[in-house]
Amino acid sequence: MILLMDMPNFSDPGVITALLTLTVLEIILGVDNIIFISIVSNKLPEAQQPRARTIGLALAMIFRIILLLTITWIIRLTDPVFTIGFLKDEGQPLGISWKDIILIAGGIFLLIKSTLEIHHKLEIAHKPATTIAPTSFMAVIIQIILVDAVFSFDSILTAIGLAENVIIMITAVVISMVIMMLFASTISRFINKNPSLQILALSFLILIGVMLVAEGFHEEINKAYIYSAIAFSLIVELVNMRMRKKHAQVDLTKTDIDLK
Repeated sequence: MILLMDMPNFSDPGVITALLTLTVLEIILGVDNIIFISIVSNKLPEAQQPRARTIGLALAMIFRIILLLTITWIIRLTDPVFTIGFLKDEGQPLGISWKDIILIAGGIFLLIKSTLEIHHKLEIAHKPATTIAPTSFMAVIIQIILVDAVFSFDSILTAIGLAENVIIMITAVVISMVIMMLFASTISRFINKNPSLQILALSFLILIGVMLVAEGFHEEINKAYIYSAIAFSLIVELVNMRMRKKHAQVDLTKTDIDLK
């Protein structure tokens, strides 16, 4: 594929379609990034959380733009650096490139981090009186940087397959990141306010981690299936939350009647 750096004609319907498609794709691919940033930043004092989320998403945008400006280098990262003889890819020993190494390492990091977070939240649930020391701001930013790098790499490789003009890709990245920055606080508050959603979000991240590891070993998983499963689980949980709220209101009304 030949990637262009020429200024596109934004009055061209084809260019507008490509831009809108890429922007929506970047937002969809960025949801898991927002979820991770929201959960990790929740460990900070409340006053520092918005700043951490803003820095995290700004770093994600910078990562993506830098990667887009080094497209030639990124494409070379897909060349195998070593092979695994006992694993086969179309009858040949599986070739592992730097891209695969980054995806595998990132996936394993997400698996470990999400599992530890679930364990941590279950411990807090069993010990509500325990005081948990807040995580340092720099530790949170470092974790965000690591995950941003993996998600940015995966996002850009997907974008390369959908557009041939780097300027269109950069424009889509900037628009999508600005939109995500505007809604990050709302999403974060909603997730952190509902413990069941936090566990569900962490489960999503485990699923994304498995997908990244599988991609690293050249096992293609249709992302539409992954995001459809996530959307279905989220809808079910939102319905459950609404039902629990109604039951709580009914119980409260019954209690008031009994007291009278």
